[in-house]
Amino acid sequence: MKSIAGKTVLLTGASGGIGVFMARALAKEQATVVLVSRSEDKLHEVCADVNALGGKGISIPFDISNVDELPNLVEKVHQLTGKIDIVINNAAIEKYRRFQDYTLAEIQGILGTNLISAMELTRLIMPEMIARNSGHIVNIASGSGKKGAPYNSVYSASKAGLIMWTDAVRQELADSQVNISVVCPGYTAAGMFVAFGLSAPKLAKVSQPEDVAIAVIKAIKQNQPEVMIDGPLTRLLFSNIQLFPEFGDKIFSWIGVRALNKTRAEK
Repeated sequence: MKSIAGKTVLLTGASGGIGVFMARALAKEQATVVLVSRSEDKLHEVCADVNALGGKGISIPFDISNVDELPNLVEKVHQLTGKIDIVINNAAIEKYRRFQDYTLAEIQGILGTNLISAMELTRLIMPEMIARNSGHIVNIASGSGKKGAPYNSVYSASKAGLIMWTDAVRQELADSQVNISVVCPGYTAAGMFVAFGLSAPKLAKVSQPEDVAIAVIKAIKQNQPEVMIDGPLTRLLFSNIQLFPEFGDKIFSWIGVRALNKTRAEK
C-alpha cells in the first residue's frame, strides 16, 4: 500500500503510549483515523490532534477486551466510514507478577486484550478486505514476544502469540493483495518502565515513540512482514537467544532485565 492518504485506519489503544504517536503519524499521512480506547476524555484530545495535523479523526470509546461486543464496534465503524482499509491492533495491557501470583482473571484479561481481541477484530474485518483484494493489518507485538520476559510471562506469551499468528496468516494471504505485518518495539520512552520511575536495562536501546510510529507507517507502505524497532543487531541477538536459550537467560540477567522486572513485580 504505497499511499495511506484517504484510507480509513482503525487504531486500537489510541489514547495512550505509542498509540497517540501512531495516530499523529497517520494524520500527517492524511488518513481517516478511527480511534478506539476506553478513555473517552483522552480520545477527544487525540482526535483533536489528528484533525489539526491534516487527518480526519473519529473517536469511539470502547473496551477492546469485550470480545463478544467487537461485531458492534465493526458495525459502528462501517456506519461512520463505509469501509476499513487498515487495522492496527495496538491495545495491550501488562501486569508484572511472579507467575504463581497471577489470578485467572488477570491471565484471561491480558490474553484477551493483547491477543484474542486482535484475532477477533481481524477475523471480522478480513473478509471485506479479501473481497476488495486490498487492505493491511498491523499487529503491535514486542521484543518480549521474542524472548520471554521474567515476571511478565503472560504478556510475553500474548506477544509471542501475535508474532506467530501474524506469520501464519501472512502465508494464508500470499495470493492476495491483503497484507499483514508485525512490529516489535523494544524499550520506548513511552513504555511501562517510565511509569515505574525506573531506568531501562544497561546497553538497552530506548526508542522514541515517534520511531515506532514511523516504523508502522513504513511497514504499511512497504508491506514489511516483521519489523524489529531496534534494528538488525537486535534481530541477530534474538535469533541467537532462540537458538541458545540458556545463553539468552544469562544475557537478560547480565543486562538487568530480570532484576528490573522483579522490581516492577514487587511495586
